[in-house]
Amino acid sequence: MKTLFRTALLAGTALTPGLAAAQDAPLPQEASAVAPTSPVAATGPAADDIVVTGVRASLRSAQALKRDSASILDAVVAEDIGKLPDNNASEALARVTGVQVNRSNDEANGVLIRGLGDISTTFNNREIFTAENRGVALQDFPAGALAALEVYKSGTADLIEPGLAGLVNVRSRRPFDFTGFEIAGGIRGAYNDQSGKLDPVGNILITDRWDTGIGEIGALVNFAITRTRYRNAVRFNDQATRTAAGDAGNATDDLTVTTPGVGTDFRFPNSVGNYFATGTRTRPSVNGSLQWRPNDRLEIYADGLWQAYRGEQSNENFTALLESATLALPGQTGTRPTLSNVVLDPNDPRKVLSFTKTGGLAPQQFRSTFNDRTDTYQGAIGFVWKGDRAKISSDYAYTYSTYSQLEYSLDARFASSPQVDVEFDRDGGASFSFPGFDALNPDNYIWRGFYQKRYHATGDGHQWRADLQLDTDLPLVQRLDFGVRWVSRTAKLEQGDRYLATDALGIPLASLPTGQLETVEDGFRQPAAQFRNWLMPSRASIRSNFDALRALTYSVGPQLIARDPNNADLRDSVARFGQEEIALREDGGFSAQESTYAAYAMARYDFTIAGVEIDGTAGVRVVNNDGTYRGVTRLSTNNVISFVPQVNRQNYVDVLPSFGARLKFTPKLQARLAYTETRTRPGFNQLNPAFNITRSTVTGGAFDASGSGGNPDLVPLTSNNWDATLEWYFAPTGSFTASVFYRDLFGFISNYTSIVQDPTYGRLQVSRPENAGAGSIKGAEANFQTFFDFLPGLLSGFGTQLNVTYLDGTNQLPSTLGEAAPVVPITGVSKWTYNITGFYEKGPVSARLSYNRRSEFVDSFTRNPGEAQFAGVTVRPISRLDFSASYTPFENITLTADVSNILAQPWQNYRNFAADAGYPVDVREEGRYYSLGVRFRF
Repeated sequence: MKTLFRTALLAGTALTPGLAAAQDAPLPQEASAVAPTSPVAATGPAADDIVVTGVRASLRSAQALKRDSASILDAVVAEDIGKLPDNNASEALARVTGVQVNRSNDEANGVLIRGLGDISTTFNNREIFTAENRGVALQDFPAGALAALEVYKSGTADLIEPGLAGLVNVRSRRPFDFTGFEIAGGIRGAYNDQSGKLDPVGNILITDRWDTGIGEIGALVNFAITRTRYRNAVRFNDQATRTAAGDAGNATDDLTVTTPGVGTDFRFPNSVGNYFATGTRTRPSVNGSLQWRPNDRLEIYADGLWQAYRGEQSNENFTALLESATLALPGQTGTRPTLSNVVLDPNDPRKVLSFTKTGGLAPQQFRSTFNDRTDTYQGAIGFVWKGDRAKISSDYAYTYSTYSQLEYSLDARFASSPQVDVEFDRDGGASFSFPGFDALNPDNYIWRGFYQKRYHATGDGHQWRADLQLDTDLPLVQRLDFGVRWVSRTAKLEQGDRYLATDALGIPLASLPTGQLETVEDGFRQPAAQFRNWLMPSRASIRSNFDALRALTYSVGPQLIARDPNNADLRDSVARFGQEEIALREDGGFSAQESTYAAYAMARYDFTIAGVEIDGTAGVRVVNNDGTYRGVTRLSTNNVISFVPQVNRQNYVDVLPSFGARLKFTPKLQARLAYTETRTRPGFNQLNPAFNITRSTVTGGAFDASGSGGNPDLVPLTSNNWDATLEWYFAPTGSFTASVFYRDLFGFISNYTSIVQDPTYGRLQVSRPENAGAGSIKGAEANFQTFFDFLPGLLSGFGTQLNVTYLDGTNQLPSTLGEAAPVVPITGVSKWTYNITGFYEKGPVSARLSYNRRSEFVDSFTRNPGEAQFAGVTVRPISRLDFSASYTPFENITLTADVSNILAQPWQNYRNFAADAGYPVDVREEGRYYSLGVRFRF
């Protein structure tokens, strides 16, 4: 009896994509731009077919993809995404074995595979990117636009070059995935309990296929849209710390401490504050496809995609400065701070639990408002021809993407410096108050400055490939695969900004042309935050009165210049506000042009030894990358600024071998062994050869010049990868799989401050991206999933999916940092990640409860001021619980209910100022989402 997998998709009833992979030997991935199509799709199920639907179908499909893939792969098919409370691809990937995600602003916006974020992204096996970047933000793919997500943890020679961590392929639906005409879709409303907003999430798909005189033709169009409004609330301690005695050896930097017996050697953060991130994200997406099958040997297709992002954001920051008044801006001379009521940690007198600060710098605020948008277009045409012993395919695609941002930020401060009572670790974060001070009185605020910025980036790319699969009569090698690929890619960034500090003039904030000040609303759930609200002009008034603010800023410029007539940068800043449009900075961007040429050869082998069938692939991919990168260096010498164009070219060849073997001990038990080599190229912005350099005016100083910029000497990140798996498929939806892996790494790229001997600028202190040294990451994964069909009656509807990942990774910091550069944990790597999911599916009822947890990880490493020690900012363990349920009262209508982030546990991190002592940094409270919806299918 045949078995069909039919998935009740969020946006349709496409035959589950994994079916074809389970029935036929899969195409090479690069040659399979046409999504696999079930041979029964055109004819429909026979009378004796068993139709499997729902969560079972999705698990069965994903399991089939994993079992039969030539690579080590995990997959999520559309049913998983449709039935989980996930709005986008990143959220869905968080539940895949070996995948971790980073979150901010109420969404997953960074995907790591086995602890590494250097991944390649493809859409229908074609490279896709956003503007000037090499990859695409996976959160920009709405769930309603997806058929499947495929996570390749090991590569084969026919794959587009995976990143260091692997490759994520996003698969959309095609008309030949369906049996005929269908219109399907869904809509739900999602309520965020922190922002208090209700937003729509929806999609609609229309598809049909026809038998005509020129063959079979299919057409499909799918529209999806997701809108979310969020409001995160953060309490923070500054990462930088100081002692009461000062760190600069300057007596004027000392603070007065009146508490007897505590001394001045204790260390505390430079500031504390609150931060609210508020915004609206809208992500529309349209994809379409045409397929034409003139006969049973030839298929011709055309695909199109428009994917967009629209953001309207407002970030509110309040900072209570605790450092010395000697660092004040003009107009904030104040008094030297006095610390009283100092309470030291009884377990560590280097740390402070709380104190009172009087005098010093006034607290300051800003409201940064910006609108940004992305538009990405991709069009493709191609064909697949199947002969008796050969298959030939070709695909051409053009991608164009643009990103723009326009930011207006208004700065303010208190008109005086009131007493502030500070607790540095109250329920995991900073808490402070201003006793006796009225923060809701407009007279207590001064205008501190105005900032404007525009940012525009574009990128486009042509990509073409051709592939040949040739069946052979050889005893060991059943098939030979060959292919070539060409890519031409451009990227360009332009930006300009302007800022003028008006603090010294003491202009009342309420006098600005932005109308009445409003109370900044907080988003805190926890009572630990004492100070929560202050006054600022509204976002709408800043955006709508930007030109009046610009004119006012320009008009006060002469008063500022009169106070500091020899300041060349000040004169330049005032002049920039003299024109309506924000002028582009000559040194504010870069351009890049790359050509990539690739060829591969791969053999697929199959033989039997001692009753064990062994199959797999062995191949090599050769890639030549030829790139030219341009930027403009800004050089400041004795207040004279000059601009120097810079050009850098890189041309190198990568030879990437790959080998994979699958050992089939029984029809249900198999093992895999794999060896691959992978590369990740630096980003275009990282390869920018330009710098911003200021020559020192001090003779005999520590440095001849200092600056920041890109790094034209960066090399690709490299990795040699070993993988082994054991896979037991004991039921169509039941399996236990385990894997171990090892990565030999070199060259992680991060920003560091180092000292180099430059032939032009001499001893140069520069902040720029650097390749880190050698490193390694080893780990293990395990996954178990099943439905408990053996249980009686209603209990047979229960099922579970459990997975765990263990990682241990270290690398050496860059050699340019000197002998002190230590071996440290790889940033972003949690040692443990767990996913525990329980299912129930019986009749019209389906439910799922999913728990995800990742252990702590280091987010970044920097050197402590004046010390050789490198300290990391470490993120504490993160847990998340999501629930979804559906009820199908009629065949074509399904009602849905979801709750995501049920636990709503605050996100927390901390930073050490010594090997064994530190302070919390951020405590971020995120939203909990509730949604109700309906899906339909006709």
